[in-house]
Amino acid sequence: MLFPDAARRPTRPLLRLLTATLLALLALAAPARADKASQPIPPATLALMAAKGTSASAPILLRAYKRESEIELWKRNGAGRYVPIKTYPICRWSGQLGPKTRNGDRQVPEGFYTVAKSQMNPNSRYYLSFDIGYPNAYDRAHGATGSAIMVHGICSSMGCFAMTDQVAGELFAVAREAFAGGQGAFQFQAFPFRMTAANMARHRTDPNIGFWRQLKEGSDRFEATGEEPVVGVANGRYAFAPSKDPDKEAAAQALHRDETARIAALAEEGAAAVRTTYSDGGQHAFWAHRISQGFPVGDISRPEALAYAGQEVVLIAARRKPAPPAIMPETLWAAVIGPGTPFFPRRIAERPPYAGGTARLAAYAMRYQETLPTLLRASLDGEIGPPVLAEPQPMVERMAQR
Repeated sequence: MLFPDAARRPTRPLLRLLTATLLALLALAAPARADKASQPIPPATLALMAAKGTSASAPILLRAYKRESEIELWKRNGAGRYVPIKTYPICRWSGQLGPKTRNGDRQVPEGFYTVAKSQMNPNSRYYLSFDIGYPNAYDRAHGATGSAIMVHGICSSMGCFAMTDQVAGELFAVAREAFAGGQGAFQFQAFPFRMTAANMARHRTDPNIGFWRQLKEGSDRFEATGEEPVVGVANGRYAFAPSKDPDKEAAAQALHRDETARIAALAEEGAAAVRTTYSDGGQHAFWAHRISQGFPVGDISRPEALAYAGQEVVLIAARRKPAPPAIMPETLWAAVIGPGTPFFPRRIAERPPYAGGTARLAAYAMRYQETLPTLLRASLDGEIGPPVLAEPQPMVERMAQR
């Protein structure tokens, strides 16, 4: 009976110590978990905002690019124009280039979405997150299904824009401060790639090109005006309201017209056409490098698929269109074959016998640009008669004279 009591006595203080230590650790961890949604915007990011004439409370707009695996932060400055502030590398996105159409397809959506304050989730199982608003009116018009498409922490995606916890926390803080400043909702633009004329020409044979042309129109409008596009849906297509500023509206139309012409010119010039395929989405090279160095990013969804990301299949090989013949300026013509030049008498002397009769025109061929009017006047005035046509020659003789 003495042995059990003796064995238990020294363990009671140890248990009490361990319990107290565990409770203390939990007490320290609880505020940290509760405060992750209220972490301030990093000073370096605030400095970037100040340099662009904006602040933490100003409205924001986000633009995502799947092919480049990046999300851009834009903020409205004092002049009322959205300006780029910072670009964040995406740690993981899933699926292929192209829109999301159904639940479970692992596709990251493409289009124009709206994020309200109610879509922010400080209690996300993926650190912090916000719902981008899929499906939108366009998606619903096309029968798309699915929900809960997020920008969140942890490098794992099943149709979401997966960032690291640190990046997700910064994006959450930026959005939180914009809402606190009075912004009711912000626009989230999701694209397959940067909507340049070169990229559009390069993917011109992709089955999604018609849809991407609609996204291109909205992208051009935003870049030309610096205003958040007012987006609607008409006849199953994205529709964009004109700017209230006539000058900005003219700029938007001009840019889109020029970009459309540039795409057509690139195709005409022989730019290659490709289709980019993925095993299951991609990852920014920055995070691939950091992960290879042992940097922790949490669970990575389907890491084996990242080795086959962004494989380009060439559908139309690039070809070089021959350059058009250069037009020789009049000054060059006059300097080379005009009267008084070494080549002028030589050209007359070297005419073959069957070209006889041209010497009668030499007096009128003084200037290249005046040749035709001068000859017409001389003919009308009777100074030059009709040309004397030579008798037809046998084919053998004509070939021998060439």
